[in-house]
Amino acid sequence: MSDPVSAAGTTALPMFPLNTVLFPGVSVPLRVFEDRYRALIHHLLRIEDPAERVFGSVGIREGYEVGEHGAQSLYRVGVRLQLSEVEARADGSFDIVAIGRDRIRLERLDTTGEFPVGHVSDRPAPQVEVDEETLTRARATFTAFRAAVSELRGDPYSGLLPQDAEYLSWTLAAVAPLPLAERQTLLEADDAGMRITLVSDYLREELEAMNVIPSLPATEVARTRWSPN
Repeated sequence: MSDPVSAAGTTALPMFPLNTVLFPGVSVPLRVFEDRYRALIHHLLRIEDPAERVFGSVGIREGYEVGEHGAQSLYRVGVRLQLSEVEARADGSFDIVAIGRDRIRLERLDTTGEFPVGHVSDRPAPQVEVDEETLTRARATFTAFRAAVSELRGDPYSGLLPQDAEYLSWTLAAVAPLPLAERQTLLEADDAGMRITLVSDYLREELEAMNVIPSLPATEVARTRWSPN
């Protein structure tokens, strides 16, 4: 097992902190080149069952992904990811794709081994009913934002928005061009209804700003691929 039970009801999970915030249900491509994270991928590939090739990621509040002094301060809420695609490169690095499974809370990080290991607890999202008016407004806001961005650089998105409220909330959170702190707020939002309301407000603010000064929004979306699967 890649995440055996640890102390105090937590599980031990390989960790890959990143300078972005990831979300459940969304796939992300990553280039893995630093020794400790290459060791993490080798560890996962030795696990026979692909469904057990899981690792965690949390956003880096302060610091860097690489180097001896990386990841000086981490957010506590992150995601558990499943390794879905791996391509080994001639230089020993990897190109991988991982899919967010669910939320976790990082209780403690152990960096004494070959790769970082987090002691994590589950942070499930409660299932709530989201009224149709909120869903319709969110889809309309994203459609308007998508059209505004398309006028500047072509449509960067593909596919249809999900019908399911939970997955819609994660999809909109992933594609919204927001700074790290706002993305973390969306990840930590208590339920899909709150998340959809927050991201709709953020997108409306972006639209208003773009209407005043037409320009491309500062975004970290390039690192996160929206997968409608």
